[in-house]
Amino acid sequence: MLKSIKKRLMFNWAHSQIRLVLILTVSVCLIILAVGLTSFYTSKSVLQEELGELQQQMLRLNMDVIDEAIKETDQVAIQVALSDHIYWFLTSDNQNSYRDISQSYQFLTTLINNSAYIKSIYVYDIEKDSFLSIPQGFASNSATFLDSAWTEVASEFGDKSMLVKKRELPRGASANGSDITLFRQVKIQGKVQGIVAINLMDEALFAKLNPPVMNDLNRMRYIVDEEDQILYSVANHEFDEEAVELAIAEMQEDGKGDMSYQNRQLLINQMESKVAGWRFISIVEQDSLLAQSKRIAQVVFLVSLAALALGSAVIYYINTQALRPVRRLRQLFGAVDGKTGEDGGIDLEKIAGELLGKHAHLSHLVRDTLSEASSKLMLDLYNGNVSGKRDMEEKWQRYFSEWTSAPMTAAMLSIDRYGEWSRAMSGSDHSLLKFAMANIATELLGTQWRIACADFGKDKMAILLQARSEGQVAERKLLEVAEQIPRYLKFSVSAGVSHPFADVTRVKQALLEADNALMYRLYRGYGQVISFHEVSQHEVDETQEEGLTVERVIQAIEAGNEQDALESIAEMMERIRCRNGYPSEALTGLQDAAGRIDELAPAEEQGSEAFCERFGTLHLADIEREFAERVKPVAERYGRLIESKDYVTCHRMIEYMKQHLGEPIGIPEISEFVGISSSLASQVFKQETGETIYNYLTNLRMERAAELLARTDDRLSDIAQMVGYQHENSFIRTFRKCKEITPGKYRDMMRTRMDAASKE
Repeated sequence: MLKSIKKRLMFNWAHSQIRLVLILTVSVCLIILAVGLTSFYTSKSVLQEELGELQQQMLRLNMDVIDEAIKETDQVAIQVALSDHIYWFLTSDNQNSYRDISQSYQFLTTLINNSAYIKSIYVYDIEKDSFLSIPQGFASNSATFLDSAWTEVASEFGDKSMLVKKRELPRGASANGSDITLFRQVKIQGKVQGIVAINLMDEALFAKLNPPVMNDLNRMRYIVDEEDQILYSVANHEFDEEAVELAIAEMQEDGKGDMSYQNRQLLINQMESKVAGWRFISIVEQDSLLAQSKRIAQVVFLVSLAALALGSAVIYYINTQALRPVRRLRQLFGAVDGKTGEDGGIDLEKIAGELLGKHAHLSHLVRDTLSEASSKLMLDLYNGNVSGKRDMEEKWQRYFSEWTSAPMTAAMLSIDRYGEWSRAMSGSDHSLLKFAMANIATELLGTQWRIACADFGKDKMAILLQARSEGQVAERKLLEVAEQIPRYLKFSVSAGVSHPFADVTRVKQALLEADNALMYRLYRGYGQVISFHEVSQHEVDETQEEGLTVERVIQAIEAGNEQDALESIAEMMERIRCRNGYPSEALTGLQDAAGRIDELAPAEEQGSEAFCERFGTLHLADIEREFAERVKPVAERYGRLIESKDYVTCHRMIEYMKQHLGEPIGIPEISEFVGISSSLASQVFKQETGETIYNYLTNLRMERAAELLARTDDRLSDIAQMVGYQHENSFIRTFRKCKEITPGKYRDMMRTRMDAASKE
């Protein structure tokens, strides 16, 4: 029997048709398997890379939220450390003063009430082993303070002055303590005198970190501290702590890793916070990610089996049917006609080509084009993070592969009255409402336009549009979007629209054009769609005098005349309307004027809220109302102060300083001018202005120096002499300390701004 089978195989192999079919069948099967495996591993690599990039972005967003909260809390700790009340507590021999403790208690209570994250504040005197805390109050030693075990942290600072760590709370301390605490050293004359401990509310700290759940991926996110303790976790699938420990051990230097755990393949990403020292870890189960790719591999394997079966069937057919006449011909003529075998080879080649084409197309469609990736590319282009043309084009083809070479249009949407809007909405609602804006725009424009949206932060959202057919007008559809958003979301938006463009390298320029057009909301009002083509022809009325009449407003306020101040504000706004200047120039002037007015307010009110912060999203009429509301209480205050003797004395000192800025005057000369002692002059000035005489005089000199740097070409040594400094180096140091920039760089910066404004 074996001889019979061998003889039949040798007989079949001797025929070129059967040999060709067999070779092609095996070759096609191998090609299909190779393409399938290549497609599988390529798609796996691409998916891992894209998902890893997305996870890194999400981890960075979460890390930025936590870092911002830690920085805000650390600023509170610094305020506590620098407070006069805490200085008294750490240096006083009699710490049990009811009056001083009450003032300290009120100070700490104010800090807690002004923060969304702080639960309680402890101040520990290392030398006296005493505590001052809110809400517990004063404790003279550790034995009487329930939550005192944390004082051992004093030995853990090392070179750091601030630590954030998780700690175990003693029984009964959970009502006022916290699992997570920020510690900061308090140094007095270079010696560590105490420790400020700020207990954070876990729920508030991590409230903004709940990401949208992707039901088709099993994943979990952790936050661990420097001691690998889990601080926070969120997941849509169960992973135990052992998985976290293994993930940390498998992590590579670039913050990425890949490991097997309990018969599951896990993809790991990590980012470390430089502020808190915490690590943000994301674990994604790859089995759910690669389910479709595995299914494709299985289909490819089945197709290869089918090809083998088909080849076997062809061989059987050739052997039983096609070769029958050949065998008969060989018997008759001793020759074989190979035409039929060639046809069979052609059929097999056609089938293999179709299969290869289908799987090449499938591997191309596997890449996941996420909207977050396209939004990030738009933001990177706007910020100039992608500079090379080749890099731009590669990323554009990756994330905008469906877009054609047809012209595109950029638009910038902005929420009107953003300051009022942001105060009315909670922080968690901001991103949700912007997402709703993007959905409305996509719903209205998606049928006729290709659209991509990107959140540019605060009030702005950028949109890229490309018409699917000719004859579409972007401004008309965007006006429809601006009309529908108030209907559904109960707030209005304005939009700026760029010139059409076709080159991806002009995306940044187009976004800047849209941003520039949007600024004309200052004159046109809310809910408008403003084209850059319209405003590019804008001409300033040069017949109107430049500059704002803010000096009249200041004089009226200092005179305590509220009515004159309001009339001066109205006159200032009317001059802006009549001049019809560039919005950027007008806004800069208005913000400078607002800053001048804000300086007249008491020191404790100046930092409470910058009322000029959101001028860019306001109409000129609303800005006028903002000025009026701010001016009224300041003018009333000056009206009351004018009646006091101390105010008159203080005002005389200020006038003397302004008139003698170029002279080497000090507190003795100023106090002698008003006829009182130096100590009394310092006390009166501090009481009326909230500043020391020295600081006020220094600020006057630096403001005068800044004006001379911007408006003249005088040398630095000459300007130093003009503002009362005999040595140029001393002047440069003081200017850099006040302005955080050297005089030379300040002059260059102001000249650049003036040149840019003149070109507009």
